[in-house]
Amino acid sequence: MSAVLCIDDEPAILRLLEIVLGRDGHSIIAAKDARSALAALDAQRIDAVVLDLGLPDRDGIELLAALRTRSPAPVIVLSARTDVSEKVAALDLGASDYVTKPFEGDELLARLRAALRSAGRATPSGESLTHGPLHMNLARHELKVGDRPVTLTPKEFAVLRQLITAGGRVLTHSAILEAVWGKAHRSDVEYLRVVIRALRLKVEENPASPSLIRNEPGIGYRLG
Repeated sequence: MSAVLCIDDEPAILRLLEIVLGRDGHSIIAAKDARSALAALDAQRIDAVVLDLGLPDRDGIELLAALRTRSPAPVIVLSARTDVSEKVAALDLGASDYVTKPFEGDELLARLRAALRSAGRATPSGESLTHGPLHMNLARHELKVGDRPVTLTPKEFAVLRQLITAGGRVLTHSAILEAVWGKAHRSDVEYLRVVIRALRLKVEENPASPSLIRNEPGIGYRLG
């Protein structure tokens, strides 16, 4: 059973989350504001967080930044805010996913399960990273997909390394561009698209219908 900290100032939403998450065997710790959320985080083990951005005592984006400094638990933002810039800001700050209200219970559960899996999926081992069939040797700059060696350019290797390190968490375009190309290229999304296309041709079983490198339209990429 996973302990999920649910932060929302609407009692009806907290009750609904208790029902929906309980269906999947999770227990919830309810918090109606940022203050009680941080107190709960300090008092007990938390496996995941579901966070509303519209809180009475602190903006949810600010709270997200504070949560990321205190706990490695994946955070799913659950908010009525639909602006892409809000989603990008949350994901850049380390949110694992972003679900808009009103929400479907089954979708939220699926995204929560994926976030919990991803929290332990990218397994570093000294000089290597592994995610599903992807096995990356950092020191030797080598990649294998299953048992098949794959040759990557330096930029392809660097982008894939970012994605593997993030597990299944969404990385925004700007986050990947800054990490691989530098701050001056945070807006050069076409650079990234070219590399992603090349990576899919090399690592996907069916590049036209990718199952490993997933697109989050207008936001970024994640590993499946």
